[in-house]
Amino acid sequence: MSTSQGSKVVLVTGASSGIGEACAELLSVRGHIVYGTSRQLQVKPSVGYRMLELDVTRDESVRAAVRTVLEREGRIDVVVNNAGHALAGAVEDTSDEEAWRQLDTNVMGVLRVCRAVLPSMRERRTGRIINIGSLGGVVGLPFQGFYSASKFALEGLTESLRQEVEAFGIQATLVQPGDVRTGLTRSRVRAAAAGESSAYRESFEKVLSIIEKEEGDGVAAEVVARKVAEVMEEEDPRVRYSVGKWMQRAAVVAKPLLPSQTFEGILMSMFGLKRR
Repeated sequence: MSTSQGSKVVLVTGASSGIGEACAELLSVRGHIVYGTSRQLQVKPSVGYRMLELDVTRDESVRAAVRTVLEREGRIDVVVNNAGHALAGAVEDTSDEEAWRQLDTNVMGVLRVCRAVLPSMRERRTGRIINIGSLGGVVGLPFQGFYSASKFALEGLTESLRQEVEAFGIQATLVQPGDVRTGLTRSRVRAAAAGESSAYRESFEKVLSIIEKEEGDGVAAEVVARKVAEVMEEEDPRVRYSVGKWMQRAAVVAKPLLPSQTFEGILMSMFGLKRR
């Protein structure tokens, strides 16, 4: 899907800030027709793309936004599923409602968008879906169990989708960022039970401080956006592409090569956790 074929119509979810905003800006600069989305409509008069209201947790909101783009442009060539939510807390401290909110946004939200765009892509027998996963979807992270669970689920969902839509000329791909400097650090939600009465409080606070520091030292969102643009222009994209600090990317490669307890011990030591 080369830009030499002309500009593409691109829909980017979660484009109010961070990776989504960086993707919308870069792709519009490269001459594509870009529609960014956010849960609450934001007017950005100085940018080269349009913003639409889209809440990935609401079917009708997703269908309405996709319908708007199709009515205006006649097609959607590329979808970047970026909208996400981050929950922190021990698995035991996480309520059903908190867990569902995490999965509803990060997994079911992607499903809703895919369901809305696939019929027109199948009809045209072309299209590309780029799902923003995470290296936390390959390695389970302490005190981010349901965030990791949502990104692990996205891995399997994308692999399955990729095989199902191949015959229709549609390609699905994962981009897996490591730590990125975005507003997600500030907007991360803590499980309500993760307070002073939690049995995990000391470990949780220690791990979360390390996570936040690593995110603050992470790559810029524009680095991920460039990877998304690269994937978009690939003629035959792979299933997944990692992006970020080389140490984090190397850890993902090392996971299947090392004995599981060895790898787990290294990971725990990185977060200041000790074995019994």
